[in-house]
Amino acid sequence: MPQLVARGHQVTGTTTDPGTVGLLEQLGAEAVVMDGLDAASVGEAVATARPDVIVHQMTGLSAAHAGKPDLRHPDRFFAVTNRLRTEGTDHLLAAAEAAGVSHLVAQGFGAFNAVRTGPWVNTEEDPLNPDLAAALSDALHHLEDVVVTAGGAVLRYGALYGPGAIDDQVTLVRKRQYPLVGGGTGYNSWVHLDDAAGATVLAVEQHARGVFNVVDDEPAPAGVWLPYLAECAGAKRPMRVPAWLARLLAGDMAVMMMTEGRGFSNAKAKRELGWELRYPSWRQGFKEELA
Repeated sequence: MPQLVARGHQVTGTTTDPGTVGLLEQLGAEAVVMDGLDAASVGEAVATARPDVIVHQMTGLSAAHAGKPDLRHPDRFFAVTNRLRTEGTDHLLAAAEAAGVSHLVAQGFGAFNAVRTGPWVNTEEDPLNPDLAAALSDALHHLEDVVVTAGGAVLRYGALYGPGAIDDQVTLVRKRQYPLVGGGTGYNSWVHLDDAAGATVLAVEQHARGVFNVVDDEPAPAGVWLPYLAECAGAKRPMRVPAWLARLLAGDMAVMMMTEGRGFSNAKAKRELGWELRYPSWRQGFKEELA
């Protein structure tokens, strides 16, 4: 919102919580309370705002919606988000059609969830991992299919970090409760919040179409980025646990992420959107964030 407002755009921001209306207004947006899972609520919000572009950032990942992070039960933890990526996306597209809105930019996901065969770093042409938690995988595929078919853009954000975004992870690292699993060979792609927002603004202004990986320049295995995060946080080096034990304690998704995850290339977003990163590497970003 701040980046859009700074570039002269008029922004209507939606929230499910009336208590955050003031925050949206402070950021320079007109605020609307909307339920993304209620077609009538979405339709009314879009019809009233009469936007040129809709930016779909709806998730249900906050503690209020999803509870504590729980990768052992991903279909339960991501349940609301999965509905927002399926039903919520469909509601937005229907409202856009009814109101004559020509373009939609939607939040996708591309941190470690590329298909687990072939290279460790993947492009937009490579498929997403179909073995991710079933409902989560289905929701991501649905979002990409319907948005791209409608002529919109899906931005596969990497793992987001920046002010407040990884506080929970840093707390676990400092308590030595965020171990390396197996050889720590699984790759992850990161992106700073400011850079993710910058790519989104470009996609809005250029009416971009298709799928874009919005990640930094340095996909890296867990065995590299996690110890560095601990160092930046002033913590001891993470403990290492075998995959079989981590699977019992944290579930299949956590083990896959740490041992078999695949990262993503940002070449297309740079080439087609003219995207330039303020934080080309998580190394710089982690150090600044935790200084």
